[in-house]
Amino acid sequence: MVRPLAKLGITPNQITAVTLVMALAAAWLFSSGDAARANVAAVIFVCARFLDHFDGELARLTGASSRFGYYFDYVSGGLGYAALFLGIGIGLATGPLGDWAIGLGTAGAAAALASLFLNLDLDRRLKFAEGEAVGYPGLAGFELEDGIYLLAPITWLDWLPQFFMAAGIGAVLYGVWTFGRLIQLPRAAKGHDARPASRAGAAAQAAAELRHHEQGEGRRPDRRGQQ
Repeated sequence: MVRPLAKLGITPNQITAVTLVMALAAAWLFSSGDAARANVAAVIFVCARFLDHFDGELARLTGASSRFGYYFDYVSGGLGYAALFLGIGIGLATGPLGDWAIGLGTAGAAAALASLFLNLDLDRRLKFAEGEAVGYPGLAGFELEDGIYLLAPITWLDWLPQFFMAAGIGAVLYGVWTFGRLIQLPRAAKGHDARPASRAGAAAQAAAELRHHEQGEGRRPDRRGQQ
């Protein structure tokens, strides 16, 4: 799907920038508290998350991986989710949730930003190879983040408050879970005598460490690698 984009000269960082703008626009629409705008916002945000997978594929296809792109992709995702929580919280504050919506939105945004930095540290400690990054909890090939695609139909069905409460609590729990992985990692890595001398060796060690203390979880292949 990304080959036409490569032929048009579109860069991975341009795609990342577009997804960030889309996410911020969706958050702004959600914050209005208007049902019609919320329906549009849900579609925009879901499309932004789907498009987010394209930048990594395009980077690998064109050989345009870069350290800046790696960080830009991470920051874009973190800011997008933080803005979403704040936007929905503000929009729902005029409803039955009241000020609780603001509090939950703030907690969800803080958790999204905290997870951003925690995952960056996990990537560094696990020494992931180019194009790889820390994944989300998953089951049967599905990751936790895949649930965001339900945002559109849930919003259309007027179940946004319930989804927002579950997502806000889930974001905080995910942040705690990520922190737990981080503090367990030194114990999982303990006993290795030497750091792998090559990128391939680092990737092999990272995979072994991750399997050792996290059975059943995968890594996200959509993050752009470092050069």
